[in-house]
Amino acid sequence: MGRSAGWAAGWNIARVALAALIAAAVVAQLVSSLAGAQANGRDVTTVVANFFSFFTILSNVSAVVVLVIAGLRFFARGRTLVADPVALATVLAWVSTYMVVTGVVYNLLLRGLPLQPETVGWSNEIMHVWGPLFLLLDVLLGPCRRRLPWATALGAAIFPIVWIAYTLVRAPLITNPTTGASSWYPYPFLDPANGGWGSVAVYIVVIAVFIVGVAFGVTALGRVRGIRPS
Repeated sequence: MGRSAGWAAGWNIARVALAALIAAAVVAQLVSSLAGAQANGRDVTTVVANFFSFFTILSNVSAVVVLVIAGLRFFARGRTLVADPVALATVLAWVSTYMVVTGVVYNLLLRGLPLQPETVGWSNEIMHVWGPLFLLLDVLLGPCRRRLPWATALGAAIFPIVWIAYTLVRAPLITNPTTGASSWYPYPFLDPANGGWGSVAVYIVVIAVFIVGVAFGVTALGRVRGIRPS
């Protein structure tokens, strides 16, 4: 590891602080979305369901939970530099993967799109830039990371596959509360109206490969610098 307990304590304080900042960003955006829905007579239930159907939101909420658990656990165990439990280490690796992917996909594919009137600027940047950057740094510097088997990387694909299936099944059944369109997709590249199903399939395959690739990178870094199970 080559890191002191004092340094590890500082990093875990940063984990909890960043989790609080991400939580504040999610709440601020939810409040703004609800206010916009009420002001414009949109169906609030649909707006809330749509809000928690974004991969970005799910990834950031997951990051909040895992960072808080990892940070508080370090202090609950008396600031000892021991490897995280397998379950925590695995979920941390997966969430790190999802946050890095969120940052990359947003800044490559969605950065240039006009923001909705209800979008909270600082919240948007935290969830798409600063949160992902911190999780990337956590992969590189975070203390108590455990060496995990390579199968961990393949397991990271489970949640995105379930999310994509959920999205493609649900989207045609939902009326867009903003435009009144007969479907609602969280991201334009998943909407077959933008290039057809062939285009959607290509995006899904590319993003799936990218997610697994990032997961293998996260796992590889963990195997290089992580603590060996005792």
